[in-house]
Amino acid sequence: MEQHSTETGVCLCLHGHFYQPHREKPWLEEIELQDSARPFHDWNEKIHYECYRPNSLARVLDERHKIVDIVNNYEKISFNFGPTLMSWLEAKHPETYREIVRADEVSRTLHRGHGNAIAQVYNHMIMPLANHRDKVTQVRWGIEEFRHRFGRDPESIWLAETGCNEDTLEVLVEAGMKFVILDPTQAEAVRPLAGEANWYDVSAQQIDPKYPYRCFLKNKPEKFIDIFFYDGAISREIGFGVLLMDAKNMIQRFESAKVWGGHPLQLIHVASDGETYGHHKPYADRVMAYLLNVEVPKRGYRLVNYGEFLELYPPQSAVRIKSGENGEGTSWSCQHGVRRWKDHCGCQTGGPQEWTQHWRKPLRESLDWLRDEAAKIFEEYGSQYLTDVWGARDDYISVILDRSEKNIENFFVRNQKHPLDKEEKVVCLKLLEMQRYAMLMYTSCGWFFAELSRIETVQILQYAARVLQLVGEISQKSLEHEFLKRLEVAKSNLSEFKDGRGVYEKLVKPRIVSFQQIASAYAICSVFDDGIVDNEETEIYCYRLRVYHRRKETLDHVTFNFGRICLTSKLTLEQKEFVFAVVQLGLFDFRCSIQWSSELSEFETLERELFEGFRTLHIVELLRRIDFRFGKTYYTLRDLPQREQAYVISRSSRQRIGLISDLYEKIFEENRQVHEVYRSMSLTLPPEIGYAAEYALSKRLLTAVTQLGFQGFNLKKAAAVNRILELARSYGVSLRKDPIVVFLNDELNRKSRQLAEGIQPELVHECLNIYKLAKKLDLKLDLAEPQNNLFRILKSGRMIPPMSEELVKDLSQLVSALAIQWDAFFKALQQKIIVA
Repeated sequence: MEQHSTETGVCLCLHGHFYQPHREKPWLEEIELQDSARPFHDWNEKIHYECYRPNSLARVLDERHKIVDIVNNYEKISFNFGPTLMSWLEAKHPETYREIVRADEVSRTLHRGHGNAIAQVYNHMIMPLANHRDKVTQVRWGIEEFRHRFGRDPESIWLAETGCNEDTLEVLVEAGMKFVILDPTQAEAVRPLAGEANWYDVSAQQIDPKYPYRCFLKNKPEKFIDIFFYDGAISREIGFGVLLMDAKNMIQRFESAKVWGGHPLQLIHVASDGETYGHHKPYADRVMAYLLNVEVPKRGYRLVNYGEFLELYPPQSAVRIKSGENGEGTSWSCQHGVRRWKDHCGCQTGGPQEWTQHWRKPLRESLDWLRDEAAKIFEEYGSQYLTDVWGARDDYISVILDRSEKNIENFFVRNQKHPLDKEEKVVCLKLLEMQRYAMLMYTSCGWFFAELSRIETVQILQYAARVLQLVGEISQKSLEHEFLKRLEVAKSNLSEFKDGRGVYEKLVKPRIVSFQQIASAYAICSVFDDGIVDNEETEIYCYRLRVYHRRKETLDHVTFNFGRICLTSKLTLEQKEFVFAVVQLGLFDFRCSIQWSSELSEFETLERELFEGFRTLHIVELLRRIDFRFGKTYYTLRDLPQREQAYVISRSSRQRIGLISDLYEKIFEENRQVHEVYRSMSLTLPPEIGYAAEYALSKRLLTAVTQLGFQGFNLKKAAAVNRILELARSYGVSLRKDPIVVFLNDELNRKSRQLAEGIQPELVHECLNIYKLAKKLDLKLDLAEPQNNLFRILKSGRMIPPMSEELVKDLSQLVSALAIQWDAFFKALQQKIIVA
């Protein structure tokens, strides 16, 4: 075997498992507002801000906490990203997404063609508890998703919670996986591959994690997969201890794990949730950056990934893994095997200690029943159109990744029994979406925490609700009654819900969204659009929307909005046409009637009739006429998705808020003399006048700062700002400056982006002026993006023209103001300056 060495013989590999559950509402394919994540819109956004993006732009700091460099941590660690999380990143934060993909490309050039990224089972299903079909699809979808994003085959796949058993390993081997990463508690026994045949018990975590092991399949002993067992002790200290507070402590801990002598190469490797690096442990991304770029090179350690080390040092020993109870396997996060995801086992995260998790078993049993019933429907109806229904499900990942018309057509060419018409394709896509949600409802987070009514369990029950809905649409069978009867056995720890039925009826069923509700969302929101619209196309959530015709009129503070639209699901291609009639009676009083679209001539007759009635009839009579033509069912503001509710409330109250604003301004101006009297006699200003002063002066300060922006933020022209600040002090009020922080941050980000494209004196001055103005106003700006933009200058391939001494001086002030070490920055900058 070819030998490779480093200065110390020590190889280091840190693996980050980056994952968030699929949080999208199944009827919208969008994440709705999550109050618990405030001030962020949702938990994905919060964790992206704290972890995913910072690790792509991690700060290396000196002893004075000045930035020496900005690096991509993903280039130097092993990692996996959950497929559904990557889809979200690609859509919402493409820059972070590109940095993650690029990091894998860079790593392949550093590690003998082996990339840092590995795949993950598709939606974090606990594999040992899945049936065989789901195991296969989870792995195939995970692999195909990886190929789609990273442009290569994965060498390994991360198992949710490292949940593993013999059947799972067989599926991985059949899929071509070379190795898997497990916890040391999952190893049972080892023996040398050559020579001695005796097995040695390592079930009490005695396995040496410094080398890979070969695991031969019990049912197919000629086949095998290699296993890395990470260092459990150090991994726990990283995830749950204080090790991540200091890079020097981390390197010392790695040093203590080193074994002197033996094979020239030994691997010290750890695995933890990727979210540890910045979300669970604030600023741990910076500790990682310092560790990987300063401490590791200083010690002479070699950074590797698993694929590279496996090539350098193939296994010398065989291993058997623990089978767990009834062969169901083991995991890292449940000391009882995988019971955490099927029963009350004592493993509890969150909630009072007296709470129990007996709800886990009936929840899983209910979902198993629904899965199996849905599978019968899938086979019964799908076999009419598809050559191999389960093969088509495995192939459906190609559609999930690319829902273009051409790609969907290619999918059907590969899988259809015979040419399908439009309606038959809709049925097939509904069946496949039903199967997608039938797997999403097994996302592991639904069982992980202490209470049945938590957001994670409610999420998987929403997926179950979507399965029930699709079963009904396809087969005209209702499984909901039986499903809820089974959920009654799952007892909540909270009396307000009582059981799984209560959770479903209170937290899931009200969130179900129909085609009609999507239509009403457009119909009510379009009340705020002017004029007549014909043949307009747009999108709303996971639907394409075509407006054939829309017309609005307002009379005596009542608005009537009428139209005809077509909605097409981007997921199932189901298409429905609707006619709507919206009456706005008061500020937030909307009444939207919906009916299936009629023939064009009937629609035109209905339009004439209703608008004539709007102009001539009493409002009660108009509503009766609408009910007669549309039926008595109608939708209100409460029936809209959260986003549309917020939009309608904001637009409806805009004028009222404007009037309130004017009133505060008037109160402030009319009582300035009162203020002078109170001030001259050193009396405390009445709070009623103070409230008006606070509002009016805060508004004026924002206007003055905005106007100053048009003048390059020149502080010599900030007289208006100074006057307002002085006036606020005289009134003894604290001004609301949050909108100013947002404005200045946006401007600093924009100007620094321009600066990264070319160093211009005026841009340097403006950026510096913004910083000085913020300091004057005692505002704390988020300097992350300006810092990133300045380092873009150093990392781009663009050369820089010679700079004047004055420009260098101003640039040094800006760089220092942004907490960047000037000497290191200027040294790197000089390498890019064009020599005359």
